[in-house]
Amino acid sequence: MNLLLVEAEEICRGQVLLEGRRAAHVRAVLQARPGDTLRVGVVGGCQGRGRVLAVDEAAVRLELALDGPPPAPPPLELILALPRPIMLQRILKQATVMGMRRLHLVKSQKVEKSYFASPVLAPDKVRSLLLAGMEQARDTWLPEVRIYRQFRPFVEDVLPGLSGPGLLAHPEADRTLSEVFVLPTATAPLRLAIGPEGGWSDYELGMFAQAGFARFSMGSRILHVDTAVVALMAQIDLLCQLGRRAKR
Repeated sequence: MNLLLVEAEEICRGQVLLEGRRAAHVRAVLQARPGDTLRVGVVGGCQGRGRVLAVDEAAVRLELALDGPPPAPPPLELILALPRPIMLQRILKQATVMGMRRLHLVKSQKVEKSYFASPVLAPDKVRSLLLAGMEQARDTWLPEVRIYRQFRPFVEDVLPGLSGPGLLAHPEADRTLSEVFVLPTATAPLRLAIGPEGGWSDYELGMFAQAGFARFSMGSRILHVDTAVVALMAQIDLLCQLGRRAKR
């Protein structure tokens, strides 16, 4: 936990009372004492410092100085065929660590319907995994997660309303990521589509192509979805950094 996250409604007169997991972390891991200062962020808001006022076995009280501006939303929207629940847990946290604006979980021909009944998709569970990623990355941007139980309504009704260049990972594509990459902007984030373990169907590939998505290959090796997500997000982040430097 590299950042203590608090909800805006928890703050009262510039102070916050931490209990449970967060208080235990402050006591046992950070070993904070009254007078110490800790990194604190408000979910969806500012960052700053929290000065420890009191520590006991039940709670920790902080006085907040939140003078850091809210972070800019990451320039990436992830479109993901709903993976197996155990894999989804890893992806929700790791993709948040890497930085995503929004996550679209979609039905695909090779996605089992039972995945949509998984407890991992419960709102509280999803939120807890996103918060864990934010704590790790030291970020207060809370990604939005949307779930689509049918592919066609998503690609026909939702996808056209999403701005920004679209990229789709496919092992048989002729071009590499660097060859199709377009530098995203604040108003036009990159849209990255990653299919299920068995790949997108020909129909699904055609629909993405009609929506303007450019295919690219990661090479000859076939990766698990959670590995592909982290690898591609890291490559995109590097390309974004290089692209911004080239514009200076």
